[in-house]
Amino acid sequence: MNAVLKDNPISVEDYLQGELISDIKHEYIDGHVYAMAGASTNHGRIASNVSGELRQHLKNLPRDVLIADFKVNVNRHKFFYPDVVVICDSNNADVYYTEKPLLIVEVLSNSTQRKDRTLKRLAYQSLPSLQEYVLIEQDFVDVEVSRRSVNWDSHHYFLSDEVYFESLDLKLLVTEIYRRVDNEDMQEFLQANRQTN
Repeated sequence: MNAVLKDNPISVEDYLQGELISDIKHEYIDGHVYAMAGASTNHGRIASNVSGELRQHLKNLPRDVLIADFKVNVNRHKFFYPDVVVICDSNNADVYYTEKPLLIVEVLSNSTQRKDRTLKRLAYQSLPSLQEYVLIEQDFVDVEVSRRSVNWDSHHYFLSDEVYFESLDLKLLVTEIYRRVDNEDMQEFLQANRQTN
């Protein structure tokens, strides 16, 4: 999320109408609209890896795995575009956003991590349906999972770990989340594997 697009507050209705015709995505916070920056290759790979694994795991269940272009609405005052969101209400009242996410994944970047760790975390965790909030670093290996079942305490997972998504009853290797991601941790991991094989 970068600069404020408009200084004057706008209504939710105007924001939602504007998003239908805009060439770029914007997030909405208390009447203000923020243009979103583009994502890096590593960012895209992580989001794609996670969404692919979740989709495969949930393919026979009434769950939807949606990425990047689908909004989460928090109390009509905030609309965010998570990198990955899982919803269970297939009869969602609106086709462009949900108010009932089950799991949300954000891939961190230098420009977004502060908001992802503070404003978005608090906003998302206020939603009764949300069971897990996942933050994934792209510049090094660290997957942070916060769960409602343990009062939103965070658990960190690193290379050689297996992440447990409690809300989906899914175990996923950290190496699968970071498949084809180019950062120093992954380069060292792949180099060590080549030397032992």
